[in-house]
Order: sequence, then structure tokens, then C-alpha cells
Amino acid sequence: MSNSLRHRNHKLSMEARRAWMSQLARADGARLATLWEAADLTPQFELLRAPEIGAVMARGRAGGDGAAFNLGEATATRCSVRLESGEEGHAYALGRDKRKARLSALCDALMQTDASTHVRERILAPLVAEESARRDDDARKAAATKVEFFTMTRGDD
Repeated sequence: MSNSLRHRNHKLSMEARRAWMSQLARADGARLATLWEAADLTPQFELLRAPEIGAVMARGRAGGDGAAFNLGEATATRCSVRLESGEEGHAYALGRDKRKARLSALCDALMQTDASTHVRERILAPLVAEESARRDDDARKAAATKVEFFTMTRGDD
């Protein structure tokens, strides 16, 4: 395989991985656990880094493009696993949900195996659909409160 083709495939896989990791990070921990149990996945794995809770610095920008500033600390949980077949999975999740971090790391590792289709269909697809439905519902509720302002002109010229 040529270097340019290998680089392009690596970039595509990094973009795909970024997408599924983002989806897992936004997921509700209880919902992720329910989907995991329903998917009936039982991979053999070892913990490279047991779920651990710490703090991360949240940064912001004034107006979206101003100078960065420290907004404050947020609690986060991280976890790393290695499947018996050698694939490693890593996860960071806001909050103190150790189970969510472990399941997210397992999903990340499994997405790098032949089980990726099963994980995509049974876990990621429902999470994407539910998030989309929530966003549509939020947009519908916001649109219902929209007020249109207009100006009437007087007959004074």
C-alpha cells in the first residue's frame, strides 16, 4: 500500500473514531449500560487504566474567537482497556460515572474489531437516533416560543 493511501485510510479511520468517541462521550451512562446489556457483548479484556476520577480544566473563548481563558474545573472519568485480541480502547467522560467510562472504552476497542458492525447497530445507532430526536424536540419547542417583531409605519411623511 502506498504511503498516501495509507495516510488517507488512517485519516478516515481517525475521523470515524472521533465520531463514535464523541457519541459515546455525549451518551447518558444509564442508557449506554442498557444498550450494552441488550447487545449481549462479553469481550475478554484487561484494564490498562481502571476507571479513575479526576478534574480537567474547561476553557472558553469570548465571542467564540477571542482569547482563550480558563472557565473552571470539571470532573471527568477516564478508562483504558485492552481486548484479548490486542485492540485498545480509551474513554473520557464528564462526571463521575466509572461504568460509562469502562463501557465507552470497551466500545472503542470493539469498534476496531470484526464486532464493529454489531456495536454500531446495537449501541451507536440507537444513541445517534435518540440524540437526533432530542435535538428535533428541543428545536420544535424553541420554535413554538419564537416571536416575530415588525414595525408599522405611520402616515406621517
